Amino acid sequence: MLDLNGKSVLITGGTGSLGKALTKHILNKKPELRRLIIFSRDEQKQFQMAQEFPSYKYPQIRYFIGDVRDKERLIRAFQGVNYVIHAAAMKHVHIAEYNPDECIKTNIGGAENVVDACLKTNVERVVALSTDKACAPINLYGATKLTSDKLFIAANNIKGSNPIRFSVVRYGNVMGSNGSVIPFFINKRKIENKLPITDPNMTRFNISLQGGVDMVMHALEHAWGGELFVPKIPSYRIMDVAEAIGPKCEKPVVGIRPGEKVHEEMITPSDSFYTYDLGKYYTILPATHSWNLEDFISIFNAKKVDLGFSYNSGKNEEWETVDSLRELIKEHVDPTFEV
Repeated sequence: MLDLNGKSVLITGGTGSLGKALTKHILNKKPELRRLIIFSRDEQKQFQMAQEFPSYKYPQIRYFIGDVRDKERLIRAFQGVNYVIHAAAMKHVHIAEYNPDECIKTNIGGAENVVDACLKTNVERVVALSTDKACAPINLYGATKLTSDKLFIAANNIKGSNPIRFSVVRYGNVMGSNGSVIPFFINKRKIENKLPITDPNMTRFNISLQGGVDMVMHALEHAWGGELFVPKIPSYRIMDVAEAIGPKCEKPVVGIRPGEKVHEEMITPSDSFYTYDLGKYYTILPATHSWNLEDFISIFNAKKVDLGFSYNSGKNEEWETVDSLRELIKEHVDPTFEV
């Protein structure tokens, strides 16, 4: 268990779905935290989050307005911080396609700034959030997140004698997160009784918010530096999601949006040269690292995957069903959900 007593933790993009879930998880563990800093650029979301986590009840929390595009602001925010979780990003595929320069400034420039600010302060460990869309990307969002992943992994090679560790976690669609398909479909059912289907064959990986939180905490505690962690999670078919939410709804096929894939990948065959099975997770190791690979394999009981191995949402071995999706929606998205 990662010891957070006396530590300071900062979450960039801390008012987002995962940021709030991380905040709740950390505070529920009741560690003697020195500080938990919510760093984001949206003052309204910070105001709203402060109603849920008020300072009189959680005196460790600080709300820090700032943008990852502003390196000087990051350096100031990182003073005295031990652990940084980088969750800030522009994440909507179609918006990034229409506003490419803005996406690049936040997802790539912001990643560079976070790395530089961490190296200029006394941050000990950094975990950056990635996405399945960064694997063999076909859209700008995925390409910027792949670049971000590379920046954080390569940061371990330029740190010199600094003991800081950078790692990355990559996962699929987070169930119930802002802008994701399940709350979108639930809302569409209420308003129009119609669920637009992009492609009837579409599949996606599925992970709960708590699953995402657990991955971040695992990486903070166990990463040696340079690993990219991938969870073993089920897939779902978009038609099963539609059936789970609106069995009586119309389901017109509207076509794939710019930059979308029918199936997502998290590990490609080219990644298999560096991929190990850790049991609960896979990890893609960096091509160059400062630690001993044999020691890593021994300590984590890591098993090399077969050459040519890939992890694709359409070829997954584990699948959600209509019934399991309904149960998960009630548990993780809307406790009042009824068909």
